[in-house]
Amino acid sequence: MLNKLEQVADRFREVEGLLSDPTVVNDQVRYRALTKEHAELIDVVNGYERCCQIREEISGSQELLKDSDQEVREMASAEVSELEAEREALEAQLKLMLLPKDPNDLRNVIIEVRAGTGGDEAALFAADLFRMYCRYADRQRWKVELLNTAEAGIGGYKEVIALISGKGVFSRFKYESGTHRVQRVPETETQGRIHTSACTVAVLPEADDVEVNIDPSDLRIDLYRASGAGGQHVNKTESAVRITHIPTGVVVSCQDEKSQHKNKARAMKVLQSRILDAMQAEQHAKTAADRKSQVGSGDRSERIRTYNFPQGRCTDHRVGLTLYKLDAIMQGDLDEVIDTLTTYYQAEQMAGQDS
Repeated sequence: MLNKLEQVADRFREVEGLLSDPTVVNDQVRYRALTKEHAELIDVVNGYERCCQIREEISGSQELLKDSDQEVREMASAEVSELEAEREALEAQLKLMLLPKDPNDLRNVIIEVRAGTGGDEAALFAADLFRMYCRYADRQRWKVELLNTAEAGIGGYKEVIALISGKGVFSRFKYESGTHRVQRVPETETQGRIHTSACTVAVLPEADDVEVNIDPSDLRIDLYRASGAGGQHVNKTESAVRITHIPTGVVVSCQDEKSQHKNKARAMKVLQSRILDAMQAEQHAKTAADRKSQVGSGDRSERIRTYNFPQGRCTDHRVGLTLYKLDAIMQGDLDEVIDTLTTYYQAEQMAGQDS
């Protein structure tokens, strides 16, 4: 680890020198990239320098342990213990900082929630899940923008797609992809029996126009009349848009806006993100052939998390985490779940690096 930290420090010094070079300052693209890299490295370098300082202080205090004065030895011993504790904590932090960065972590996300197995109850739970994510986003002061909805007649969603914007959104939402199972007594159940339903969640990093260059000739754009709530307008105007990317077969629909142009822009945003996700999945598959699909089939058995309402229990099956505070979780209190998942996957990364 010390070799890696020294390499980071060397690169940091190199970047600092480049940022004062007039030719680099005049090249805005390169200057922005180096400024970003400088910001990413500075905490690591500061931590490394403090770590080196602690080692020197420990060495000095250990010399005092040989002093003839017992009081001096006791003070030195206490100081060594404190410094060792600080060094261990700092080295653990630095080890995390040296993990390969997920290039998507700082991106906004497009989140898609779909009703799976369970009919009307699954559609109602899809709405509950979406509200949970909206409440969590609100706690983080992130912005939620609806892109498309397909409502069920009972107040739920067959599908809901939204853009969530803010600092580090993807880093917090990326482990939510998969099948979410719910166990509860539906409002329509007269016998009080517990039903099991499922919804699927996909979390896609928002794509930049530069990253996903879509040839307009590869698109088929269909216009149609929107359906569902919305008054007379939905029946009179062909404002809904369906875009098909012919090479990949990806299809995106959007009908929430009255403006055909707005619906088209929103559909293109989702299309770009889905294609970017597919491209990244293909790249990842080259190094991990056993990569699991984000969404799965939506069947009850393919679950990452179970929400058991009669017991007030939420269980994440990937990390064996069970929390008995389901009401708070459904109100957007997701930090404990997300923090546990983040720590788990970081530990897996570190284990992979050590092996």
